[in-house]
Amino acid sequence: MTPQTEEAPKTSLFHRLSAELEIDTRMLAMIGALIIIWVVLTVLTNGIFFTARNLYNLAVQTSVVGIMATGMVLVIVARHIDLSVGSLMGFTGMVIAYLQVHVFTLGAAWNWPLTVLCGLALGAVVGLWQGWWVAYRGVPAFVVTLGGLLIFRGGAYLVTDGRTVAPMDKTYQLLGGGINGSIGATWSWVFGLACILLMILGTFRSRARRKKYGFKPKARWAELVMLLIGVGLVCGFVMVMNSYYKPRTEIPRGIPIPVLILIGVVVIMTLLTKVTKFGRYVFAIGGNPEAAELSGINVPRVTMFIFMVMGILCGVAAVITTARLNAGANSMGTMAELNVIAAAVIGGTSLAGGVGTITGAILGAVIMQSLESGMVLMGVTSAMRQVVIGLVLVLAVWFDVMYNKNKR
Repeated sequence: MTPQTEEAPKTSLFHRLSAELEIDTRMLAMIGALIIIWVVLTVLTNGIFFTARNLYNLAVQTSVVGIMATGMVLVIVARHIDLSVGSLMGFTGMVIAYLQVHVFTLGAAWNWPLTVLCGLALGAVVGLWQGWWVAYRGVPAFVVTLGGLLIFRGGAYLVTDGRTVAPMDKTYQLLGGGINGSIGATWSWVFGLACILLMILGTFRSRARRKKYGFKPKARWAELVMLLIGVGLVCGFVMVMNSYYKPRTEIPRGIPIPVLILIGVVVIMTLLTKVTKFGRYVFAIGGNPEAAELSGINVPRVTMFIFMVMGILCGVAAVITTARLNAGANSMGTMAELNVIAAAVIGGTSLAGGVGTITGAILGAVIMQSLESGMVLMGVTSAMRQVVIGLVLVLAVWFDVMYNKNKR
């Protein structure tokens, strides 16, 4: 009798393609969900959702949630949670507005940059303070940040006794992406071409590094497909941003400044997580905190700095929000923590810790803001929008649980 050999498990064409392209199947599922959401919302709004005007506003709105979601990825990956991000953004924004309008009188050239630095410093200090309680006093992050949610929401009110502070500096307002808060058609194409060149360079460098360290390089057709997809997305994005004109003119707005800030944050946070020791330590702590500590990682210090990074990003979001509103209002950031956490979880960040990506969080932020924008266009009430977003968060966590079970 001839010995029977075990047949290799058959894989579907979809799984083989995703393996060759090195794309996470979960990410593909999220992209598919986003496309379906956009199609449905376009139909339900009679095409209004997919207009250049709405997509421009959607990009600006996504910037605030996306910036904070990149920090939330680190927090959740390390097996913590931060419920205070919305309140901290509101508190920081009120301090920035108050300093800019009532305190600093150094002249416009020095006024608004100084207030921005003060806001970022305040966010960093608050983040360190919360991280200290979590890391060195053993108080659960849920409790610390829940207390922070109440403290900083009250603090935002106390800064000016509930009064709205306005107006902001005219140059500062550009950071919010208003009428003049974009870079125009020419510079948008320059930026887009620079991104395409960086993608081409990155593709060649990745192939060279794989060969250098003895890893199998990606198939050339797979590299070409991914490169063409990237080029298409960049060109499409620039064309859409240039299709939205300034009021009563035919002057293209171009890419809004908040989106450029978001892209800068994404690049920095991606490098932080993939290149630096700090990023590797965060994922090691999330995978197994005890093993990470035994391997020599200073877990309390890394934990404290995770919350510091989160605080700085809340400060960046506060700058964009106050600049866009041209005012500081104590209601800024109300319930923003729900959107931020949902964006991170929908984007593939596991609540069990150790798994998450920055790009996934941005995709999650786009999905959340698309739902919010579409429901506003449809005339859905604020209460019902909260119900829908809450259900989406529950479904996202359920999907995360089921996905992890199927991977075992």
